[in-house]
Amino acid sequence: MDFSQVITSSLEVVRAHQQNQPIVALESTVITHGLPRPQNLALAQDMEQAVRAEGAVPATIAILDGKIQAGLNPGQLERLSNADDAIKISLRDFATALVKGKPGGTTVAGTMFVAQKTGIQVFATGGIGGVHKEAHLDVSTDLQALASIPMIVVCAGAKSILDLPATLEYLETLGVPVVGYGTDKFPEFFSTGGKLPVSVRLDTPEEVAAFASTHWGLGMHSAVLVCQPLPDHLAIPSAEIAPILEQVSNEVRERQKTNSMTGQEVTPYELRRVNELSHGRSMQANLALLTNNARLAGKLARSLNSYARQSRPL
Repeated sequence: MDFSQVITSSLEVVRAHQQNQPIVALESTVITHGLPRPQNLALAQDMEQAVRAEGAVPATIAILDGKIQAGLNPGQLERLSNADDAIKISLRDFATALVKGKPGGTTVAGTMFVAQKTGIQVFATGGIGGVHKEAHLDVSTDLQALASIPMIVVCAGAKSILDLPATLEYLETLGVPVVGYGTDKFPEFFSTGGKLPVSVRLDTPEEVAAFASTHWGLGMHSAVLVCQPLPDHLAIPSAEIAPILEQVSNEVRERQKTNSMTGQEVTPYELRRVNELSHGRSMQANLALLTNNARLAGKLARSLNSYARQSRPL
């Protein structure tokens, strides 16, 4: 079995490739594991609409009906949002889902893998995974994917439940450019950040397209991580979210002592508890940043497409 036997693209995505239209990949763990029903489906629809509003074609990536899907039709999107047995799909999990016939929501790493295989160069997510506070050997596969897959990845920084300084240090070691879109500081997911620096600030889609094209043209193989902060009126102030994050981190440490929580269970638990303790504010911020990032990704995909056409030899 090879990749061509297990991949299928939606008619919309196939047509976009044929007509050289800009395409934006979207992850699906936020649908299967990140949000409760019915917010998960509404958010998926909103992200796709945000991409379309910027003149690009959305390609939500998932595993469904025994196939890796690059682009879902409305019925498939709804079915995925209601799947009770969906697996969280990072790089190690594709074969498991396909062999066992399970549906799956792709993580940042999983989505990047499929996007690269299907010729998509721009991807929008909420926040990347990284180095966990509770155990520094617990490092997300997202970071390795960012180091090895050339793609523009739009996010609101790393999930703020993580060890952000360690995550940024890891990205530097892996040679991944961390672009602050309209900011000199690394966004902190729910809050705007303000302490940790990015490696470069860029202020327009055209600058990002030129930067990414130059980076890859030099022979680099890493992603370009574009970090966009939430607008201030939608963000949660750091002083308010910090005590909640500390409490949730302590809860995780206690559970890990008894081996009652390991691996992929940590992040969904932490996000759920943060939402409970913030009385739903973190979910509202999460929804806002996801659609915000999808909108920017649509602009970047269009600019990258235009830049490639202008740079093509006559």
